[in-house]
Amino acid sequence: MHLDTTEIIDTFAEAFRVRYARVIVTAHDDYWLDAAVRAFSGYASSVIACDAEIGVERHLTTAETPDGRVGAALLVFGFSAEGLGKAIANRAGQCLMTCPTTAVYDGLPDGEERIPLGKHLRFFGDGYQKSKRLNGRRYWRIPVMDGEFLVEERLGVAKGVAGGNLIMQGRTFEAALGAARRAAESLAEMPGVVTPFPGGIARSGSKVGSIYKGLAASTADAYCPTLRGNVPTQLHPEAHYAYEIVIDGIDEQAVGQAMATALRAAVGPDVVAIGAGNYGGKLGKFHFRLHELA
Repeated sequence: MHLDTTEIIDTFAEAFRVRYARVIVTAHDDYWLDAAVRAFSGYASSVIACDAEIGVERHLTTAETPDGRVGAALLVFGFSAEGLGKAIANRAGQCLMTCPTTAVYDGLPDGEERIPLGKHLRFFGDGYQKSKRLNGRRYWRIPVMDGEFLVEERLGVAKGVAGGNLIMQGRTFEAALGAARRAAESLAEMPGVVTPFPGGIARSGSKVGSIYKGLAASTADAYCPTLRGNVPTQLHPEAHYAYEIVIDGIDEQAVGQAMATALRAAVGPDVVAIGAGNYGGKLGKFHFRLHELA
């Protein structure tokens, strides 16, 4: 199958079940919102070594936020609600409470599970913190040097899907990277999904396992152009560069829609092939077949 001159490889992306929370962050203006979002979502590209996978779901207008200020909805993915509770509390305390003017709200009040946030962070107030209940939801007001840090006591958690992916292959560096960037940018404000890697793109795709004992993942050698001839390759004969985009979402439908959108956006001159990474169906139960998405 081809879209224009780009071959769509007959394969599938393999994704797996995770848990997610939606964190709403607001701030005085776009400058401080951006500072808060960047800090909170740093070092959050892959649960292989990070405590969570995080990205901006979309930016919110002043009419959409709880306090009428500029804001952003961030999706945070992890393997368990307990793990999310630790990761979000640590990141909120270090990256959001410290950032001027921010406030933090639960973006998933109907979540299947609840994890503590302000319930833990309130102790930083050293006894001067105050509790406030509005419309059945509890908030904590923690005194800080520019006034108070407002944070919701608990966050909702629901079941999500992680690991949707596409692998763009190009004749040239510019073609491959351009395709990956178009794919990531096409999802920048799509509700329900995030692309957690830097700029939405992963240059170091991985496979499960390693020759080194105890290493859970290692380089996807089948897609490394410098290893062509040394290992069985999955690269198109004319491809010299490859990039991956990884997509996490709130459900199977959201990930599938995002993959279809990104797939079409990535097609272009000298993008010789678009494929996906899988492990023969052994890693996750969600299989997204490219020929069905195209």
